[in-house]
Amino acid sequence: MRFLVFVAIIAILISCDSNRLFEENVEFKDRIWKISEPAQLEFTIQDTASRYNLYLDVRNSIDYPYARLFTNYQLNDSVGTELSKKMIAEYLFDQKTGEPNGKSGLGDVYDHQFSIAQKFRFAKRGKYKARFEQFMRQDTLQGILAIGLRVEKVKK
Repeated sequence: MRFLVFVAIIAILISCDSNRLFEENVEFKDRIWKISEPAQLEFTIQDTASRYNLYLDVRNSIDYPYARLFTNYQLNDSVGTELSKKMIAEYLFDQKTGEPNGKSGLGDVYDHQFSIAQKFRFAKRGKYKARFEQFMRQDTLQGILAIGLRVEKVKK
C-alpha cells in the first residue's frame, strides 16, 4: 500500500514538469538487479533542433550493500547504431558516514538522479533505445528496486 502511495505522489510531481520529454523506470522483482536483466528503455525524439539532458534514475533501499553503483550505459538509434556508451560510477551512500544519499521516499527507499549527458543533440527523428547493465562483482545485486531514464529538453 505504501508503495502505491509513493508511486502516485511521484506521478503527480512528474506530471508538473514541463521540460520532461520522457521518464520511465524498470522495476526489479524482489528488490534485486540481476546481471542477466539489463534495463532497456525506448523513447521517441521529434525535435532534432533542440538539445537534451539525459539522466540515470536509481531507486535503492538501505539493503544495498555498497557505497557505489557501477552501471554500463548505451544509447542506440532506431537502426541499432551506437551513439553513446560509457560506464557510470556513482555513490548511493556517503563514503565516510554510510548515510544514504538521494531523496528519501517512503521508509528505506531512496531516489537518485545522475547526469549521463548534457546538451545532447539527436541527429535524426525517431526511436532511441537506452540500455543499463549493472557492472558489479556479483550476479545478483540486492537493494536496487528500479533503474530508469529521464530525457528533458534544455531550456533556451
